Amino acid sequence: MHVVYKSEPQRGLYWQRWLAEHAPDIHLHLWPETGDAAQVDALVAWLPPDDLMACFPNLKILFSVGAGAEQFDLSTLPGHIPLVRTIEPGLTQGMVEYVTFAVLGLHRDMPRYFQQQRHQQWQAHLAMPASQRRIGIMGLGELGRAALAQLQSMGFDCGGWSRTPHHIAGVPCWHGDDQLSDFLARSDILVCLLPLTSSTQGRLNAGLFGQLPAGAALVQVGRGPQLNHQDLLDALDSGQLRAAVIDVTDPEPLPAGHAFWTHPAVWLTPHIASQTQNDSAIKALLANLRRFQRGEPLLGVVDRSRGY
Repeated sequence: MHVVYKSEPQRGLYWQRWLAEHAPDIHLHLWPETGDAAQVDALVAWLPPDDLMACFPNLKILFSVGAGAEQFDLSTLPGHIPLVRTIEPGLTQGMVEYVTFAVLGLHRDMPRYFQQQRHQQWQAHLAMPASQRRIGIMGLGELGRAALAQLQSMGFDCGGWSRTPHHIAGVPCWHGDDQLSDFLARSDILVCLLPLTSSTQGRLNAGLFGQLPAGAALVQVGRGPQLNHQDLLDALDSGQLRAAVIDVTDPEPLPAGHAFWTHPAVWLTPHIASQTQNDSAIKALLANLRRFQRGEPLLGVVDRSRGY
């Protein structure tokens, strides 16, 4: 089986060596080297070449190296070729760690304490128990459910929302636009883990922020184009929101002078919440390739009707 890898070079070298040792029947070519393009069965990429099918006329599978797949133009991909997202424990664990860090920091009012430190102010504020802090997770896929489980184990009052119905033990869930306002009204800290689709682009805006409790906080770990920057700044400056932790932006990186760099109520990180881990990711890729060889359903196939 021949597979072409087109993404971060160091990871590609590691995966190539690993497969040579553990699965020598699978030949991993590192772009731009492809071997005989007519023999390529699968492409693993963050961004495919523009002329995908001309490059690989017998391509059977397209893998995204990340948890998302919105960077692919599904209209140019033949319907018989599945697009597969990366689902691997390292990505999930990294997101759980980041969301936990962000929620704990906001829960314990750390943005305010860091500002006090800069101004050399020694002042304590009342600490609320986790059981009284309502956490709302938007997006109940694998990452959202894993984050919910961790926060729930720490005693937070958790709820979830998604486009379609979900049932999670011990967690009240809402779904659809008709139930969104009820979900937002009980979210003291809102965590966005939504995929990027036409319906989620620009979703984090003034209308949504206005439905949160006054003084709520935001954790944005979904996709950059979901957030209206000016609406967030206005909500922070008005006090409707007290703080925000932002890991994804549009564009990336933000330009010099952007208000997020210096705003006292914003923690900004450079899209590092969850990163593909070499060991666990190549094992997950190999497992999916073996499923393909056996004619079994693949894990992580994108539903083209939903875009994720």
